Amino acid sequence: MSFRKVNIVILVLAVALFLLILHHNFLSLSSLLRNEVSDSGIVGLQPIDFVPNAPRHAVDGKQEEIPVVIAASEDRLGGTIAAINSIQHNTRSNVIFYIVTLNGTADHLRSWLGSNTLKSIRYKIVNFDTKLLEGKVKEDPDQGQSIKPLTFARFYLPILVPSAKKAIYMDDDVIVQGDILALYNTPLKPGHAAAFSEDCDSASTKVVIRGAGNQYNYIGYLDYKKERIRKLSMKASTCSFNPGVFVANLTEWKRQNITNQLEKWMKLNVKEGLYSRTLAGSITTPPLLIVFYQQHSTIDPMWNVRHLGSSAGKRYSPQFVKAAKLLHWNGHFKPWGRTASYTDIWEKWYIPDPTGKFSLIRRHMEISNIK
Repeated sequence: MSFRKVNIVILVLAVALFLLILHHNFLSLSSLLRNEVSDSGIVGLQPIDFVPNAPRHAVDGKQEEIPVVIAASEDRLGGTIAAINSIQHNTRSNVIFYIVTLNGTADHLRSWLGSNTLKSIRYKIVNFDTKLLEGKVKEDPDQGQSIKPLTFARFYLPILVPSAKKAIYMDDDVIVQGDILALYNTPLKPGHAAAFSEDCDSASTKVVIRGAGNQYNYIGYLDYKKERIRKLSMKASTCSFNPGVFVANLTEWKRQNITNQLEKWMKLNVKEGLYSRTLAGSITTPPLLIVFYQQHSTIDPMWNVRHLGSSAGKRYSPQFVKAAKLLHWNGHFKPWGRTASYTDIWEKWYIPDPTGKFSLIRRHMEISNIK
C-alpha cells in the first residue's frame, strides 16, 4: 500500500517538474518575442511573426526562401501594404517580407497586416535605428524636404537580413505584376554584389530635372566640380541606375564591405558636399552610384518600369503598363496622392487601413467637400 503511495508521489512530482519546465520555456519564448534582438548593437531585429493560419496557396517547404526588404514609414504605409499584397498574390514562391520601420509605426503596421487579405504572408518587422545615420546625413534647406531615415535601409541589407545569401530590395511606391521569383533569379556576374535597372534602358524615358542635371547619367547626381569626385575618374555621361528596386548578393556585399563603403561616401558628402546641387533623385542614389560604378549587373527593365510619379499625366500606353512586371511611381506624384497617374492599377492592390489613420487623397473627394 505504502509502495503504491510512493509511486503516486513520485508521479505527481514528475508531472509537477514537467509543468514547471514547460512554464519556464513558455516564459522564455514570450520574453524573446517581446524583446528586440540586436545585431552588433546597431539595428534592432524583432523575431518573425509567422501567421498561424494555413496559407492561401500551398507553399513547398523545400522551396528556397525569397527575402523581400521593404520600408514602412507612417506617412506612406498604404504604399507598403499595396506592394506586399501585389507581390503575395502574384507568386507561389516562399516569400518572406522584411518590413523595415521605426518603433512608432510597428503597432499600426501589425494591425494592418492582420487584415484577412494579408493573413497568408510571412514577415519580420525590423526596427531601424536612426542612430546609424549620425554624422552621415545632413538637412539641405535647398532640397526643401527633411531627411527620411528609412530611405537608407537599403544600405544595411546584410544586417537586416543576416541569414540570407541573396535578397530583393524595393521601394514602397511599387506594384508587382509578375512572379517575384523571376526577379529573384536574376543572374549576377561574378564579383557583383547587386543588380539594378539602368536609367538608359528602353523601358525608361529620359527625363530632365529642373533644366539641369539629367536623371539618366552621373552628372545629375554628383558634383563634378569637386576634386574628390573628379579623382574617381568616373565619366559624367555614364548611365545611372535606379536603386528603388534591386537584387543583392549578400555574400558578395559582405565580402566587399559595401555598407562601409557607402557610409564612407555619406560622411564625405556631409563634410564636402559631393552631391549635385540639382540632385536628380533620392539622396541615397549618389553613394550607390560611386560604390557600384561599372561594378553591377542589370535586371530586366520590365522589372522597374518607372517615372510613373514624375508627372500627373500618363506617359505609357495601356498595353505597355499591362506587360510591365513592376510599376514604380518614383517622383513627386504618389499613387495614394491627389494627382497621380494609373491610380486605378494601384488601388486594385490597396487594402483600406482598419485603424483609419491612413486614407487616400483624391481630387473628387476635395470637390465633394467644397460642395
